[in-house]
Amino acid sequence: MTEEGTPIGCRVEKDTLGPVPVPADRYYGAQTARALHFFDIGEEKVPAEFVRALGLVKKAAAIANYRLGLLSQQTMEWIVAAAEEVLKGKLDDHFPLHIWQSGSGTQTNMNCNEVIANRAIELAGGVLGSKTPVHPNDHVNLSQSSNDVIPTALHVALACGLVERLFPELEALVGTLEKLGSDFGGIIKIGRTHLMDALPISLGYELLGYAAQLRVGWNAVRHGLEGLYSLPIGGTAVGTGFNAPPKFGQLVVEHLRECTGLPFEVATNRASLIAGHEPLLVVSSAFRTLAASLWKVANDIRWMASGPRCGLAEITIPENEPGSSMMPGKVNPTQCEALIMVALQVIGNDLTIGVAGAQGNFELNTCKPLLIHCLLGSLRLLVDGCRSFRLHCLTGLAPNRERLRQLVNQSLMLVTALVPKLGYDRAAEIALLAHRQGISLREAALRTGYLTETEFDALVRPERMVGPWESEKENL
Repeated sequence: MTEEGTPIGCRVEKDTLGPVPVPADRYYGAQTARALHFFDIGEEKVPAEFVRALGLVKKAAAIANYRLGLLSQQTMEWIVAAAEEVLKGKLDDHFPLHIWQSGSGTQTNMNCNEVIANRAIELAGGVLGSKTPVHPNDHVNLSQSSNDVIPTALHVALACGLVERLFPELEALVGTLEKLGSDFGGIIKIGRTHLMDALPISLGYELLGYAAQLRVGWNAVRHGLEGLYSLPIGGTAVGTGFNAPPKFGQLVVEHLRECTGLPFEVATNRASLIAGHEPLLVVSSAFRTLAASLWKVANDIRWMASGPRCGLAEITIPENEPGSSMMPGKVNPTQCEALIMVALQVIGNDLTIGVAGAQGNFELNTCKPLLIHCLLGSLRLLVDGCRSFRLHCLTGLAPNRERLRQLVNQSLMLVTALVPKLGYDRAAEIALLAHRQGISLREAALRTGYLTETEFDALVRPERMVGPWESEKENL
């Protein structure tokens, strides 16, 4: 302790409740220091991508306030310079707060206000914590409330993440599946329904089916993106815009458009995006749909690769690492398993997001930090999961042609080709005879006397039972 009672390595800052010691090398101030003490809950931090979006919003707000005559040019320039460091990630270490805080995210908003103010003071040659010449509330937070800033920053962070990170990764993933589908279009495999043998299908057509499933989720996310472009900024505390000039929100939005290239706009009803977060629920629902498709694709591929000698073994996937600490030579479908866990977490996040989205009591939803955590967490998992699965599983996937041919030839369901000539009952009789006596369909058909060898060979042609592939191939 110093002679004045201040802990060594700290400075003293004051807020409306009194003095608070703050680490001398940190740009945050009294309110952030209080939050570190009173919200020491868990380990989950406010995501860096949200902090950077928040920095962009603060920059846009300073420019808007200057254009409205509320900030001097010098003050605006100091704030903008500090805010740019935030949005570029240069000050990430000064944002230590956990997600579990006030439901409005006030502590995180003030963390950003304080960091920008103190960094601006430093740029101006002032004393950290003095609130002169830049004040965290009066200047950095001017014309704003945590209630409109936090959801605005989340919309910006999520929209930018979708466009810049998720969509390119989905394009690469779907493109890889479609390329594999084209390459393997002539390879016939046995289809399965209820996990039981079914009609044959092209391996390529099956892979194209995976791509089509993922496109459904991708399109759903695209639809959800449109709702993120509507921002509540300028609505201040309850959406009415009290203490914000009428043109403030529009000026902020104009700068956000310029910086991101995305068509953000001021919400028609800003109160609706402060009290509720339906656009975020739409995006989360689309994430869930995408996750369900990824789960299905990963499961199918790991089943097809099962073996190598006692499973289906229809395809091979890259051998990336040893699979067992006990069984030598074992290699597991770990990329599939990782993607399945990603999908499960995203689906779980969607449940949390749905319940959190219902917590709008009168004019404020009080689960905003939780929504930030779950939505940006799902986004990150989907981006990373898709990339890893594409690079380390799909790239290198190859058909086991001999095994595929063997399984097709021994399938009883090829008997379906006999139905048009013999009818369902006689065809079933042949299949059951073959199964019970352990003989081929061909031999069973000849034993019944329903068909000659020539007739059977002309009817049972697996390559003619996968017809949809050719028309689909033409559309690639």
